[in-house]
Amino acid sequence: MATGDIASETGIVEKILSGSPENVGISLRLILIMTVLSIAPALLLLTTCFTRIIVVLGFVRRAIGTQESPPNQVLIGLSLMLTIAVMGPIWGDIYSNAIRPYADQVPMASIGRVPTGEEAFQYAENKVREFMYRFIDESDLLLMARVGAPAVVENQYTDDGFITSEFLNSLPTTVIMPAFVLSELRRAFEMGFMIYLPFVVIDLVVSAILVSMGMLMLPPVIVSLPFKVLVFVLVDGWGLVVEQLMVSTMITAAG
Repeated sequence: MATGDIASETGIVEKILSGSPENVGISLRLILIMTVLSIAPALLLLTTCFTRIIVVLGFVRRAIGTQESPPNQVLIGLSLMLTIAVMGPIWGDIYSNAIRPYADQVPMASIGRVPTGEEAFQYAENKVREFMYRFIDESDLLLMARVGAPAVVENQYTDDGFITSEFLNSLPTTVIMPAFVLSELRRAFEMGFMIYLPFVVIDLVVSAILVSMGMLMLPPVIVSLPFKVLVFVLVDGWGLVVEQLMVSTMITAAG
């Protein structure tokens, strides 16, 4: 790195540090915002129902047999919109009761005064954790807890199969998030299995008909594809899949 570049960067740092406390606070806030934006994709995958939705929609496409229709961009966009619909109330609560009071320096309803950055972050983290709690299977939670927080498991977990709120609150978020993702993947694969079954039946029927007609050289997939698409359209397949995804997430999210 050139000497001029080093001097320039040093001058920027000195200007920030030598400025007024207000300027320093604004600079730190900008750094925090940029950090959050850089990890936003990972947070979207690890703390929302996006993983379940995108996996299920991918199963639908593979079950029908269409290779790239709908394209990945469409599936990702639809998954993102459905995720926003599910998480909107939670994100709105976080913005109204944590981010906005901290940014505008107004009293926070839960504590009756202007929150610090740590208090605002803690409120947001607790809301996201409450959402994830409702979807986590006990087996996945214990698996990750034994790896990431063995002391908590040893001191607070009992073998009666009942997970207390004290046990959950003692677990770090780095344990809750992977347990949540594992549970979401399990549910997504269960839904994918149920989606696959009717299309497998169509493939078997078409294959049996072709064999009985002696058309052994004709791939059954070519013949069954239009029938699978027709059946999927007639039963409003996309509507049913999206409805079940929304119901399974929003009912649980509503508690």
